[in-house]
Amino acid sequence: MNELLLRSLTPSVLGILVRRGADFAAAEDAVQDALVEAVRAWPADPPRDAKGWLVTAAWRKFLDATRADTARRRREDLVDEEPAPGPAPAVDDTLQLYFLCAHPSLTPSSAVALTLRAVGGLTTRQIAQAYLVPEATMAQRISRAKRTVSGVRFDQPGDVATVLRVLYLVFNEGYSGDVDLAAEAIRLTRQLAAAIDHPEVAGLLALMLLHHARRAARTAPDGSLVPLAEQDRGCWDTKSIAEGVEILQAALARDRLGEFQAQAAIAALHADALTAEETDWVILGVCYAFLGLLPNRPVVPQTGGGAAGGADGPRAGLAALATLDASLPRHTAVAAYLHERDGDLETAARLYAEAAQKAPNLAERDHLTRQAARLNARGRH
Repeated sequence: MNELLLRSLTPSVLGILVRRGADFAAAEDAVQDALVEAVRAWPADPPRDAKGWLVTAAWRKFLDATRADTARRRREDLVDEEPAPGPAPAVDDTLQLYFLCAHPSLTPSSAVALTLRAVGGLTTRQIAQAYLVPEATMAQRISRAKRTVSGVRFDQPGDVATVLRVLYLVFNEGYSGDVDLAAEAIRLTRQLAAAIDHPEVAGLLALMLLHHARRAARTAPDGSLVPLAEQDRGCWDTKSIAEGVEILQAALARDRLGEFQAQAAIAALHADALTAEETDWVILGVCYAFLGLLPNRPVVPQTGGGAAGGADGPRAGLAALATLDASLPRHTAVAAYLHERDGDLETAARLYAEAAQKAPNLAERDHLTRQAARLNARGRH
């Protein structure tokens, strides 16, 4: 290849590009690129028209460079047009997921179980404990629920009652179980209360606040459970109690009493008493009686026999307790407490030990075990 030929053609090719409208500097860069390409390609395939080849190659190089530069400038312009960086809007669709998992194609119990597992963060074991069924049974129930909704569209949200039941169980597990979910349940219930004008939603929020207000006093420094009657009421969160009572009063004023409002009223009566002895046991018994009349009792209620025992003595409490389903949570623990108050220490110790085996968490199990040991020790002296 004749380098002198390339050098001689360079001014002519450069002039043609400039006459075609290319900027001189850009045209010069394009010609240089074309010369490099000629050095590479011509030895194997020399062109018949060297000048024409160089003009074509240089013009293509110029067009490619122009397009690349235009695209770069456009990208820079787009960046300049973007808004200044700032905090991204927070999008929390957790509550919406609760409604979607509570699908109309599921039974309420299956919808609750599925939501607790898929969204609520509870394990199958924890859900089974809340429902008082074996873990294997609950695992099958959740699997069936998944299969049921696997082929349906999630565009039909479930009803409020089912979502309330889920939130209640999440709070209960967070309040007394191994995983702290109570604050999250309160947050989601606040969202629901802000979105839906429903007295039972308000009742559930009040119930959560009133229970959560006592949380700091529920356990001793060593982690052991402190019974309500022995709690340091000075450790209770009075701000949360005041908020819970205010929300509850507004809900009750609508005269549409439901289970969560009744449970919140019970919690409010306990929170209002300066000491355990000053608790209004008569009104408390009325609230428990109302809960006993409901077709669908709360999943984890306090048992009404304790209230009856406080108002009319342990014998009345045991009589009231006998009318309730023995499979209800803490039924055995309440029976043990009432038998102890009635003086039957042997039966009370046996029931405390039995209740300890059914306890949903370690703190409650340890407390009941200590109660049984205390009575057994008294019986030996």
